[in-house]
Amino acid sequence: MEPLIPDTIAKRVQSILTKIRLAEEKAGRPAGTVRLVAATKTVTVEHIAEGVRAGLCMLGENRVQEALPKIAAFTEAPVQWHFIGQLQRRKVRSVIGRFDLIHSVDTVDLAQEINRRAEEAGCRQNVLLEVNIGGEPTKAGFHPDDVVRSVPMMAQFSHMCIKGLMTIPPPTTGQDSARPHFRKLYELAQQIAALNLPTVEMDELSMGMSNDFDVAIEEGATLVRVGTAIFGARHV
Repeated sequence: MEPLIPDTIAKRVQSILTKIRLAEEKAGRPAGTVRLVAATKTVTVEHIAEGVRAGLCMLGENRVQEALPKIAAFTEAPVQWHFIGQLQRRKVRSVIGRFDLIHSVDTVDLAQEINRRAEEAGCRQNVLLEVNIGGEPTKAGFHPDDVVRSVPMMAQFSHMCIKGLMTIPPPTTGQDSARPHFRKLYELAQQIAALNLPTVEMDELSMGMSNDFDVAIEEGATLVRVGTAIFGARHV
């Protein structure tokens, strides 16, 4: 893979943003409907800064301990931080108030802990509910049927606002094989929106990554999480 030099990162950012605009146009959606969340797991502060200078304004982190020094390094930058990894209950306190959006609320118990910690902090935390859209036994997330049943309970949490849904589809052989999973999440969001519950919105669908975000956009994504296509392969 080509070296991660500033010019390369800037070109990649602009390439992804162009592809997002073209996918919006193809789907008949207004420009700006879809926003890019740059996945910055294992990416250095220096490389993130190059991406920000190139136009990144939403940054997504998977690990709390890795994220905190990065957040501190960008306090003066016009960026939002999103938590996109699996969140353990014992780490919730460190996340509240530091991230504009948590993408990965996968149980009612976790939602309850987020609400409790947000109340202690005197804030209201925006979240997405993670849905295991393919019903994979090894993957986190609500089962599609369970999330519909669970939302009315979570709607009562006064310090947490549900903004939408997130999913990572099962491994696929090509972009189009992911399409039914993205479509299913969109339909699930419409079903939940029809409940008209307080503190529950279905404005955001976080789905699609480096290899399939254009198909996700065609199926209703509002947030796409792209890391490798911007920063190159991860070095864990």
